[in-house]
Amino acid sequence: MRIDTHQHFWNLAKVEYTWLVPAYGPIYANFAPQDLEPQLKAAGIDRTVLVQSANNNEDTVSMLTQAECYEWIGAVVGWVPLYDHHEAAKLLDRYGKHPKWRGVRHLNHEEPDPDWLVRPDVLQGLKLLEERDMTFDVVAIFPKHIGHVPTLAEHAPKLKIIIDHLAKPPIKEKKMDEWRAAMARCAQYPNVYAKISGLNTAADWQNWSAADLKPYIDAAIELFGVDRCMFGSDWPVAILAGDYAKVWRETNEALKGRSQAEIDAVLGGTAQKVYRVE
Repeated sequence: MRIDTHQHFWNLAKVEYTWLVPAYGPIYANFAPQDLEPQLKAAGIDRTVLVQSANNNEDTVSMLTQAECYEWIGAVVGWVPLYDHHEAAKLLDRYGKHPKWRGVRHLNHEEPDPDWLVRPDVLQGLKLLEERDMTFDVVAIFPKHIGHVPTLAEHAPKLKIIIDHLAKPPIKEKKMDEWRAAMARCAQYPNVYAKISGLNTAADWQNWSAADLKPYIDAAIELFGVDRCMFGSDWPVAILAGDYAKVWRETNEALKGRSQAEIDAVLGGTAQKVYRVE
């Protein structure tokens, strides 16, 4: 099974996305399942993981509704206010009844407090996820955020923590050392996973290929192993630097030379286990 573990839909008229402004050009528009479906079929993708794009309930309810209409949406990662223990618990119990609900993400890079992830109230919220066997996707696009992941892993050792976009390595700058060291610290914790997604927008948007991505993908696999790495397109954000077909093609090219078992794990097997995609 081939699984894209990171894609979004949004409707600007129905949900507020505080980060999505006209300056983003081609992605400042509505994106729906019918826009993605033909691209998934062309790539041979069987299932996707639909991930939140806004820290509000409207986005989550919209995603769960879409998941009911499209079989290929295999799992939903939504949002709850982790900082509000009572409300988070109530929503998790409600959403948890949906057959495709799997976990939570919060756009923590939007928070003015760089230590938001390790606030006591948020850590308490993560325990709610751990108790319910739900996942937590971490947006770690700033060094401070990736530095907090070991704290999260220690606090909730049974919580599956997924680092989105390999923490946005400095691909365009062709730098490796600091990023790799931070990821290595995270990889020491067996409950931390790495999502090979969003790499094209960390590279030179106008001029990137598998050769640019491969050193970072190789490093992630070396640190985490294929059983803790998984592919994601980050569509439609990905179209800022190409299209779905190119992301899929170049990711596969970067994986060439590995065994079929390794490739199968990264392109689907790991996701089946982590997000329980059927």
